[in-house]
Amino acid sequence: MPDRTAPPSRPSVGGPDDGAQRWPGERLGLPEKGPRSVARLGRRVAGLAVDWAVAYAVAALFFGGEGLAITGVFLLMQVLFLVLFGGSLGHLAVGLRLVPMAGGRIGVWRPALRSALLVLVIPAVVWDLDQRGLHDRVAGTLLVRV
Repeated sequence: MPDRTAPPSRPSVGGPDDGAQRWPGERLGLPEKGPRSVARLGRRVAGLAVDWAVAYAVAALFFGGEGLAITGVFLLMQVLFLVLFGGSLGHLAVGLRLVPMAGGRIGVWRPALRSALLVLVIPAVVWDLDQRGLHDRVAGTLLVRV
């Protein structure tokens, strides 16, 4: 049985001089908390739930609630709101905004690519150390707090 009173064999992660990242977005030059910090999981999930609920309601109202119609409405809403407002309805409701990593305007192709990958689900659940999903990495975007 291992000795539980012995100190760990290596230092803890996040010390000032060990080169480890202390919070998501630190290596990108973003603050730990507050405006422009990386969006955390809770807000992301809440925003996504709002977006899917609205997409479901719109699809039910106009298309009888068919699965493909829900996905189509979700995709269209994502692209439209990201291009026009910098965030989907859900993002805006929970205080998030999508920004391009390279700066400048978001354009149309980034939201379109990001949204197409988002509906595939897998790219959205594969994250890096900065809590950026694969869909954000491929599109060159970052979801931040407002």
